[in-house]
Amino acid sequence: MSPGPGPGGTSDVVVVGGGAAGLSLAHRLVQTGAATVTVVEPPDGPGRPAERTWCYWDEGGGDFEEAVHATWPLLRVHGPDGSALTVDPAPSRYRMVRSAAFERLVHTRLARSPGGSLLRATADTVRDVPGGAEVRCTAPGGRTLVLRARRVFDSRPLPALPPSRTQLLQHFHGWFVRTDTGRFDPAIADLMDFRVPQPRHGLAFGYVLPLAPDRALVEYTEFSRAPLTTAAYEAALGHYARQVLGLDAFTVESAEQGVIPMTDARFPRRTGNAVFRIGTAGGATRPATGYTFAAVQRHSRAVAAALRDGNATVPPPHRRRALFMDAVLLRALDTGRIDGPAFFTDLFRRTPAHRLLRFLDGATSLREEWGIGLRTPVIPMLRTAVEVPFLPRRTHPAPRTGESPR
Repeated sequence: MSPGPGPGGTSDVVVVGGGAAGLSLAHRLVQTGAATVTVVEPPDGPGRPAERTWCYWDEGGGDFEEAVHATWPLLRVHGPDGSALTVDPAPSRYRMVRSAAFERLVHTRLARSPGGSLLRATADTVRDVPGGAEVRCTAPGGRTLVLRARRVFDSRPLPALPPSRTQLLQHFHGWFVRTDTGRFDPAIADLMDFRVPQPRHGLAFGYVLPLAPDRALVEYTEFSRAPLTTAAYEAALGHYARQVLGLDAFTVESAEQGVIPMTDARFPRRTGNAVFRIGTAGGATRPATGYTFAAVQRHSRAVAAALRDGNATVPPPHRRRALFMDAVLLRALDTGRIDGPAFFTDLFRRTPAHRLLRFLDGATSLREEWGIGLRTPVIPMLRTAVEVPFLPRRTHPAPRTGESPR
């Protein structure tokens, strides 16, 4: 792979950060010929994040099919009363990508392209300069590198979240488990299992992604205002695995834990004339669900098209209408006006699965959204919709965030 430019090196675009957002955009720009790209990634060591899991749904045949670790044709939701609802979202499937495989795939593709390069260095500062932007980096040996480009796309986490009217956290702890006997159905992903004790504020659910009859990712997730201690997660997840799922004998092969902000904050998409934010830092995480990977793919395509067409600005990752609906739902959950487990269970029970997934991706029409809205608690949602535009935005405590696994 090209080691990237040295001091004073130039390219059309510099992408800061080699996670899902940065690598997806770099791949799209190089693939379409919209720009030459240098990706700045942290060198090996404590600065690099641990392996992550990203999930999404689509109809297949996408750019990163080779990196897909597992897929599920059916989705299941367990209501708080124990009832199970299995839905078929065909032609979509639920998909899992592991970050290590995704990174290897995109690195290989960038190496094969004359328009792409990778630089292992720590990005220190990003700023506008005449004619574009400049990124100052520190190489592993301590050498300072200066990269210049017409545009810089920065995916690094924000130091603090912008002010918002409502902020919840989606926080989770998961185990990759192996059982002594086959206990899982590899065709069905349990998207939300509400057969767990509910917190006083917010909601909680289990999440099971079978990888084989005897292997699965099992997670405990909460939507609430503050994360738990690791010990509390372990206790909640142990209860879910043993008492709810009935897993008597199993081995934990690895674990993952994270916090995803669910906020109606206005994220800064542009921080300079030639500097743009992407990924979670640019508002790509869907506020009401925490899903990011699919939005990153759509946004990468839109950014590449904008650059190819010579546009000075780039489009937002989500439509305003979708963000307003998310703001209403977050407020309704936070105030307790709606019962979270019942709300999500009823959404899956009353809405065709493929249409609901399109709605959660922000791809439905106004008419479809109106029909889905009529299947929710109308009076509490209308009351909240009227209230939200008049609520003040305020600063909330910064969570210990990580990249979305969703």
